[in-house]
Amino acid sequence: MLKLKSVDSSSQNYSYDVFLSFRGEDTRKSFTDHLYKALQDEGLITFRDDEEIERGESIKSELENGIQQSRSWIVVFSENYAFSSWCLDELVMILKCRNESKRLLLPIFYHVDPSDIRKQSGCLCEAFSRHEEKFKREVNDTKRKDLMEKIKQWRTALTELANLGGMHLQNLTNG
Repeated sequence: MLKLKSVDSSSQNYSYDVFLSFRGEDTRKSFTDHLYKALQDEGLITFRDDEEIERGESIKSELENGIQQSRSWIVVFSENYAFSSWCLDELVMILKCRNESKRLLLPIFYHVDPSDIRKQSGCLCEAFSRHEEKFKREVNDTKRKDLMEKIKQWRTALTELANLGGMHLQNLTNG
């Protein structure tokens, strides 16, 4: 298992050892549940959105806090990850924190080829087409420009993630 507790040598106290970013519908009840349990079994305090966010709390601010207060991050990039604006916004925040503090970011490419992410092909083409179509329907010009700028940030973040390397998992079964 990774030695995540010794990743960041600064004196900052973190609330979490690991922040898990994942597309719930793809991996929550399979790979991510197994990963979460393994991290917990190792004594690592792990932020997972369905475990750490209380009803009635602002989801966005809780996610931002979880990201900022984590010693490290694991991004489980699955086939539908890029279809979620929430996941992509999380990734942008994670990379911003990583670039400011040099904490550990471990990408796990789950049934996805990292070269597809680097080239922005495969499932990413369809995901970004959907985001662009949705954002183009925005009637407010300023807001539409801001949303299209967000797509550029997401693309940059995905390229950066793919260039980090990480674990490439294919053809795994539950268990």
